[in-house]
Amino acid sequence: MGSKQEANYLPHIVLIPCPLQSHIKTMLKLAKLLHFKGFHITFVNTEFNHKRFLKSRGPNALDGLPHFCFETIPDGIPSSDIDATQEIDSITVSVQNNMLAPFKELLAKLVNPPVTCIVSDAFMPFTITAAEEAGLPVVMFVTMSACGYMGYKQLYGLKEKGFVPLKDESYLTNGYLENTIIEAIPGMKAIQLKDFPFIRTTCENDLSLNFVIGVAETSVRAQAIAFHTFDALELDVLDGLSTIFPRVYSIGPFQLLLNQIQDDGLKSIGYNLWKEESECLQWLDTKELQSVVYVNFGSITVMTAEQLVEFAMGLADSKISFLWIIRPDLVIGDSAILPAEFAVETQKRGFIASWCPQEEVLNHPSIGGFLTHSGWNSTVESLCAGVPMICWPFFADQAINCSYAGSEWGVGMEIGNKVKRDEVEKRVRELMEGEKGEKMRGKAMEWKKLAEEAAAPHGSSSINLDKFINEILQSKTTS
Repeated sequence: MGSKQEANYLPHIVLIPCPLQSHIKTMLKLAKLLHFKGFHITFVNTEFNHKRFLKSRGPNALDGLPHFCFETIPDGIPSSDIDATQEIDSITVSVQNNMLAPFKELLAKLVNPPVTCIVSDAFMPFTITAAEEAGLPVVMFVTMSACGYMGYKQLYGLKEKGFVPLKDESYLTNGYLENTIIEAIPGMKAIQLKDFPFIRTTCENDLSLNFVIGVAETSVRAQAIAFHTFDALELDVLDGLSTIFPRVYSIGPFQLLLNQIQDDGLKSIGYNLWKEESECLQWLDTKELQSVVYVNFGSITVMTAEQLVEFAMGLADSKISFLWIIRPDLVIGDSAILPAEFAVETQKRGFIASWCPQEEVLNHPSIGGFLTHSGWNSTVESLCAGVPMICWPFFADQAINCSYAGSEWGVGMEIGNKVKRDEVEKRVRELMEGEKGEKMRGKAMEWKKLAEEAAAPHGSSSINLDKFINEILQSKTTS
């Protein structure tokens, strides 16, 4: 399939993301690409996130979009703050117990045109059951790194071998996680146990751990699995995953693919569940080339009030200009209150916003580094902008992303779990003014070039996306 089809009949793909900001953003980008390739799209949000989406974009943001429709399903979670991410355990329980029935009802209603395929977030495993019962093909899409997902796939074996859950809480601090090395992972070098997702638990029935084990084990029932990555970045891991899953496709970075679409008619659809404060871009315009460190810990990370203060004073003491995104729900159980001396120290070289257009920020010439939680969207966007990183991983795949950013890709340095202002100051200075930071910046620019080559018309990701469409999405609709 090439560009837009003018025929009356279009194959109909239903896309459903995990109800989290980063997953929604990545899945929406894939939906736009598939729409451009000639598919009728139904994008399924939870009712809660759809309300947030409309609040951030305006009530008419989704009106009048041909062959691109939004639907919702309830999540069964009691009402919560519309300006905050729902609690992760509540989302996990909802995915496990509440969403299958309304999703099946929705599929039954989508008859014009009839649904031909489901592209599901891998963390919505109930879609496989729904697809099987409806006689529809289903593809799992992974919004995270290939190395991160391989980490998930190893958790069942790690649990069987007794590595997890931890025997008691002393194992969190006695060096066990750092000194235990896991080898023989397909396509991956040996890595520390600490870098695996959801490994820091002493509970046999840990909700998140058992859920993600189930996710990884269930995904093999899908017709294929696709990743938001590109071959040059994770080829060995992708090869390893090909020994586990029937068909594996690397089809990112999406924004670089979307940049090649001159007028897709969908630019009015944004991605953020918070309203963006674009004033920060005008502030960046006043700063010198590569002089600003961008600080954003993503949509889920939370920290204590003490950690917030340590980050703040570390940034203040570094004397480096910064743009810092502080979400309303960033601090656990409290509002984000910064020390008075922080404001005095940084009034002429700091800008704080509650949310921003991150890709525009990272590609601004004044940005020289990124202090990040190592979420996959942030990592990919930083690589595509040629920006090196300080990594402070919070949970899930972020520790593996951080490890790879440093040891494999040469673009990141880790900051300690226990945040101390002197370490923050040291890392920021090293990133922005030191030799190591300059070397990392050079590597980041190399990855930027490789990402652009992958997304070029004859690049690996463009070819893989067409294969994904022709071999899986389109072939299943015509068979």
